[in-house]
Amino acid sequence: MHQFLFMLTLEEGRRAVRLARDALTAYVHRKEIINPHDLPGVFNERRGVFVTLEKDGELRGCIGYPRAVLPLGKAIVDSAINAGTRDPRFPRVRPEELDEITIEVTVLTEPQVMDGDKKTLPERVQIGRHGLIVTRGMCSGLLLPQVAPEYGFDSVDFLCQTCLKAGLPVDAWLDDDTVIECFEAQIFSETSPNGDVIEKKLPACETR
Repeated sequence: MHQFLFMLTLEEGRRAVRLARDALTAYVHRKEIINPHDLPGVFNERRGVFVTLEKDGELRGCIGYPRAVLPLGKAIVDSAINAGTRDPRFPRVRPEELDEITIEVTVLTEPQVMDGDKKTLPERVQIGRHGLIVTRGMCSGLLLPQVAPEYGFDSVDFLCQTCLKAGLPVDAWLDDDTVIECFEAQIFSETSPNGDVIEKKLPACETR
């Protein structure tokens, strides 16, 4: 696994979450797309990132960039706006909801192809460390590292659920023409709406 060039500090993570909230708030209230500025240098680096919104403990939106195609600051702004207004699974966030939503920012390493015998993938996928991308043809699905511990998935479950996310059969990860990629992440989350920001450490689980 390739690691980050350098990890974000907790203060940089807090800035990332505040930026996501500022971006979502400005867009929901005024349709304004803010221009990130006066941020630490890491926000100028190209990084993959996802912004996740939760309300009352339930998912309210999650969209992002799996790959490092934009500077981190710009990617956070876009992802926050999209998570709140363009996630097809949910209605747009209303202004009165903003104080009920908890925001989480997940900064990704660049995905790496998991080569080798597909039958050994469950032994190599590390729950609590890896996120997964499954791709076959035009079908692609991604699950962030925090999904598996949150739902109690073991590594086989995680592979199967990522296939389902891609619109593929649950056992598509075993097929030679299916590409499996893994990545790692730093996760920064509000402890409550507009609350303190912490770096989440995910619990590791045994593979099956």
